[in-house]
Amino acid sequence: MSRTTLYERIINDVVATVRAGTLKPGDKLPSIAEMREQYQSSAWPVRYALRILEERGWIVTRQGKGSFVAAEPPA
Repeated sequence: MSRTTLYERIINDVVATVRAGTLKPGDKLPSIAEMREQYQSSAWPVRYALRILEERGWIVTRQGKGSFVAAEPPA
């Protein structure tokens, strides 16, 4: 039985939301504080998930502005 880590769950949730069209290119993701509350976690898994999503091309992060769905997220 494999267990999904919290940061993997966050990644999967964001990707699923983008694929479903609920979040569209350019849309702002919830803040780290909002995601911490949503997932009842510390900031670490949220920040780590966002970093991985950015490395994979799903989001772009702008210092002081937040994280946004990439203009052309992966298929």
